[in-house]
Amino acid sequence: MANMREISGRMKSIRDTMKITNAMYMISSTKMRKAKRSQEGNSPYFSELQAMYDRIVENVPDLDNPYLDERPLKKGKDRTRAIIVVTADKGMAGAYNHNVLKVVDTLMREDVKSKLYVIGEVGRQAFAGQKAPMEGQFKYTAQNPSIHRARVIGELIISQFVAGEIDEAYIVYTEIKNSMTSEAKWKKLLPLKFESNEAASEEAVNASEELNFVPSADAVLNHIVPDMIVGQIYSALVEAYCSEQNDRMLAMDAANKNAQAMIHELSIEFNRVRQAMITQEITEVIAGAKAQKKKKKKKKEAGRT
Repeated sequence: MANMREISGRMKSIRDTMKITNAMYMISSTKMRKAKRSQEGNSPYFSELQAMYDRIVENVPDLDNPYLDERPLKKGKDRTRAIIVVTADKGMAGAYNHNVLKVVDTLMREDVKSKLYVIGEVGRQAFAGQKAPMEGQFKYTAQNPSIHRARVIGELIISQFVAGEIDEAYIVYTEIKNSMTSEAKWKKLLPLKFESNEAASEEAVNASEELNFVPSADAVLNHIVPDMIVGQIYSALVEAYCSEQNDRMLAMDAANKNAQAMIHELSIEFNRVRQAMITQEITEVIAGAKAQKKKKKKKKEAGRT
């Protein structure tokens, strides 16, 4: 059994660790709120771009645009897929990074050549350990999602798609489902296709309206699609960043609860050790008193003889 000093030292160490985990909880909470405010400020613009794209594709069904090119003649290993992987720069966020890497592994198992574009130090280290070739690395983006960083990534992916270096592009990120859970998922960025957008208003998607495009629908698409792709990437970066902070808050909260449970158990053990020491001291005092009493008794008996 450990002595009182050892138990007290362990309790102090746990309390010091709790100060760190509490601070990390508060920092993650602040970062998540800040990122959410930034996303809310930019989302109306990108939502309007998406609605505009939907209107164009809805009303001009025979578009021949490079961003819509499915390249059906390329099959299997002839196709090249770009995968943008959004991980964190550090751990201590539960299964956040592990779940993202699992989704990437699933995509890479398909019969298509893959190019990895990795965001986050954890992802870079994981793929380096697997000796998986990384085409691009975007440092510091995981901790600082911004329109500028999303634009750098988007321009690279778009230029490679238009040049025929890649045939499709995906982004793998984490989305918050609710305050307690998040889900790693993938989203297809290119080639584009029309999907009914529930968020768009009825006025935004109206098959009966007549639209005039200057100079042409294709030129308008070429103008708005790059910004739309940037918006999707930026939204994924912010969502992943918020998910990371949320998962870290949950991990730190669990760590705090475990630490409190450990301190409770150590407090009980500390009290038991202290009681045992007190009992031992009392026993020693009583034993000493008895020994002194016996000694005095022997002296008296010796004096009588």
